[in-house]
Amino acid sequence: MQKPLAYRMRPTNIDEVVGQQHLVGPNKIIRRMVNVKMLSSMILYGPPGIGKTSIASAIAGSTKYAFRMLNAATDSKKDLQIVAEEAKMSGTVVLMLDEIHRLDKTKQDFLLPLLERGPLF
Repeated sequence: MQKPLAYRMRPTNIDEVVGQQHLVGPNKIIRRMVNVKMLSSMILYGPPGIGKTSIASAIAGSTKYAFRMLNAATDSKKDLQIVAEEAKMSGTVVLMLDEIHRLDKTKQDFLLPLLERGPLF
């Protein structure tokens, strides 16, 4: 089965991102972080379709870090643990955590130290 068009058209690196130039344009914050491979946790906020997931995917593609997508409402703490273990083994994983406002306390308590230490971005 073929992936939806949005997945097939998603940018694979930061140079392919269309729009959001205030974030990914020359000398802008995300572009600078990618160029030096010094990522920081961030919250990308806005309505559907403005490129939040595309930017996260492009960051991972540009840095060559693994990219994982989870949903705070539907994925379990076990799913987070699997990604955390991958980050520990590989060094770095870019995690796109959708619906973060639905993250329960157990998952928050597990995730916070990982974000503070740095193997997950």
